[in-house]
Amino acid sequence: MTYRGKVKNGVVIFENGVPLEDGTEVHIEPIVMKTTGNANQVSKLFGAGERAKSTGLADLARNHDHYLYGHPREGR
Repeated sequence: MTYRGKVKNGVVIFENGVPLEDGTEVHIEPIVMKTTGNANQVSKLFGAGERAKSTGLADLARNHDHYLYGHPREGR
């Protein structure tokens, strides 16, 4: 299983409170971003999920064409 987290003051802080027992051995591999263009643009895109807002639409994935373009809804 893979867990995500960030290093803070030299300690890995896992997202969502990972339930690992003290003394559990882990393998840590940093995520390295390869940039071929403007590094500032890449870093902005990398954090896009952190800025996402809830729409309150439970069927958004299924009916995105309806919400974007006015097509008929599916699965009703």
